[in-house]
Amino acid sequence: MSLADEMFTALMDYSPLQAAMLGVPGWEEGLGDLSAEGQRASRDRIASLVSRAEMDDSEDPVTLAVIRQQGTAVVDRIDARLVEHTVATMSAPVNSLLMISSKLDVSGRLGLYPRYVEQAGERVRDSDRRPLSRHLRTGVQRMDAFLALPAQEWEGGHSDDIRAAVAGFRDVLASIEDGRGDDRAGLCWLPDGERNYANLVRDYTTTSRTPDELHRLGLDVIASLREEYAEIGSRLWGTADVPEIFHRLRTELLWDDEQQMVESAVEAIARAEAEAPKWFGRMPAVGCRVRAVPPEEQATSAIAFYQPAPADRSRPGTYWLNPLGATERSRTLSEVTAFHEAVPGHHYQFSIAGETELPNLRKYAFIEAYLEGWGLYTERLADEMGLYSSDEQRLGMLGLDAMRAGRLVVDTGIHAFGWSRQQAVDYLRENTVMTEPEIHSEVDRYIETPGQALAYMVGRLEIQRIRAEAETTLGDRFDVRAFHDLVVGSGAVPLSTLGRIVSAWTGAP
Repeated sequence: MSLADEMFTALMDYSPLQAAMLGVPGWEEGLGDLSAEGQRASRDRIASLVSRAEMDDSEDPVTLAVIRQQGTAVVDRIDARLVEHTVATMSAPVNSLLMISSKLDVSGRLGLYPRYVEQAGERVRDSDRRPLSRHLRTGVQRMDAFLALPAQEWEGGHSDDIRAAVAGFRDVLASIEDGRGDDRAGLCWLPDGERNYANLVRDYTTTSRTPDELHRLGLDVIASLREEYAEIGSRLWGTADVPEIFHRLRTELLWDDEQQMVESAVEAIARAEAEAPKWFGRMPAVGCRVRAVPPEEQATSAIAFYQPAPADRSRPGTYWLNPLGATERSRTLSEVTAFHEAVPGHHYQFSIAGETELPNLRKYAFIEAYLEGWGLYTERLADEMGLYSSDEQRLGMLGLDAMRAGRLVVDTGIHAFGWSRQQAVDYLRENTVMTEPEIHSEVDRYIETPGQALAYMVGRLEIQRIRAEAETTLGDRFDVRAFHDLVVGSGAVPLSTLGRIVSAWTGAP
């Protein structure tokens, strides 16, 4: 077995549900081990493979870079003990488990659910790293919401045991009286927080940029976006006043109903698929469908997300839309989100990589700076492609840009500079068009998933920089279709590695 296959096997053993979501056969009956002992064993196994990759010359350099990045990222997350203070958001183990269970065949794992949920509770209960008090309350509410539902089909004959375990987890959260206050939201307030955050920043951005550099980068991007808001606002509404533009975007242009939201996404993806051959030489062999998140999952689901087609292509890729609160949400975000999550964003990225002859580790590597960087890159690419139907929708593109730039400021503010939760909320309220519920949901996500939010804008700016260098090097010989095929056909790689791949393609010294 190659070192790449050894690492892929170790990573899937560590997180069998990831294998299930990818549709990779061989991990139909596991859940992983959340206990401190089990995670230490996984850490040691993966760290050993990383050490071998440092000295190995049997794999090609790109594959070795992916082995090192993927292994190091898991080691650092285990070392940060995030499972002990992550209880309220999608990244929380129990929330995530309950959310994805209806989307996968979990029949071979149901007997393991009670112990997995109990392990999550034990880690939180016995830790010196307390969640925020507000997150404990949110966690209790979400467990109560699940327990109030009738037994769902996926629970099978294990419903009583699963619900007893969820009730026990709920009671653990309710029993903790010394949760952190909102004024101590970040990793910098926890033991080894500065070191853990530095490692997570490196893993999520795949760069050497420091929290201070990323913070300043976010401030600069926010400032430049105000100029674009003023330009489009003048053209659309006859005003360059950014606060007025923000107010109108928050209070006007809302959806009439849920169905309108879904229909808009379907139309945007159809336009993108029709235009894509001019910008990509290779098209995915599998299609992309749009689905609404089921009512019972809407309260804990993201607003929108993409689920790749399984390895056997037995179903298409799926763009999931959460219609909860549709009539209070801006329709300006419809097209940009569809282009990011579906076509030509994550659907092209995951599908084309999955159809290559690359090792599984390369096909399915989850390197956020590359993956989310590509998603953001395609939001702006869509404008080049002429896909936005109006200036109204272009304002949505700026709105998501501002959110991602704001993430650079807020994530580093919380975890490196000791910002309170309220400081983060106030910054996003002043500098983005996000609604109040979105702001609070996003800030809670940043608190519980340190560093992940940095990947988006860092990745986009780096892909744009790499493309600009290629255009300069090749001049009239630059072929945007070939460039895009190279980027998505290489699979997820660290950004520095992507730069070397493209430099070799252009023949740059």
